[in-house]
Amino acid sequence: MGTALYKIILAYNGTAFAGFQRQAAARTVQAELETALEKLGWQGSTILAAGRTDAGVHARGQVVSFHLDWKHSPEDLRNALNHYLPKDMAVQFASEAPADFHPRFDAKWRHYRYRIYCQPVRDPLRADFAWRVWPGVQVDRMNAAAADLVGSHDFRAFGSPMTEDGVTIREVFQATWSGDGDEFYFDITANAFLFHMVRRIVFVLVTVGQNQAPTRVVAEGLTRGELALTGLAPSAGLVLEAVGY
Repeated sequence: MGTALYKIILAYNGTAFAGFQRQAAARTVQAELETALEKLGWQGSTILAAGRTDAGVHARGQVVSFHLDWKHSPEDLRNALNHYLPKDMAVQFASEAPADFHPRFDAKWRHYRYRIYCQPVRDPLRADFAWRVWPGVQVDRMNAAAADLVGSHDFRAFGSPMTEDGVTIREVFQATWSGDGDEFYFDITANAFLFHMVRRIVFVLVTVGQNQAPTRVVAEGLTRGELALTGLAPSAGLVLEAVGY
């Protein structure tokens, strides 16, 4: 077959990682994946990904690409990588990609889900995957505020660009809360996200849901370019669910 460009869908539990991007003295998703690839004969210098998740953030649908001289099927590639990857990572799907494919620049949208649970005491079985919020929240208030996120806006009040002169305008396609029992989920889909954007939005919306801020706080933040609230939801509740092309 020769060298080809491959695209994989990668899932990982971000709890024990210092983020996606390779770092000199910390365990990262990128470093673990590249180590596994090297065992398959990969000689590249770096893999490409749809996004760089923060420390503690999880993924179900991270998209990664790399060139590899692989003489077997994409399914065999998936299985071979999973053989070498640690138990908190797994390739869900592998395929050949067009020669000009770029997982970040070709992406049309990204979908994140943030999970909270409302209990007065911590739950050790949920702590790595959800934010414990108490007092509880009113979902109708959170959805009323979240509705103002939809559309194309300057989100500089909710995050920062990856570069000093980066653009802070993003388009949000969906921003909704749903719930089941004591758990609630925030689903947000956008063309791209600023650094810490989802976690800052969640913090603001939870504050609204606890009736500690007015529902207009999101609209005012978008208009003014700044927020009166300062805070960040914990990384553990956040999952990169999917990337669309």
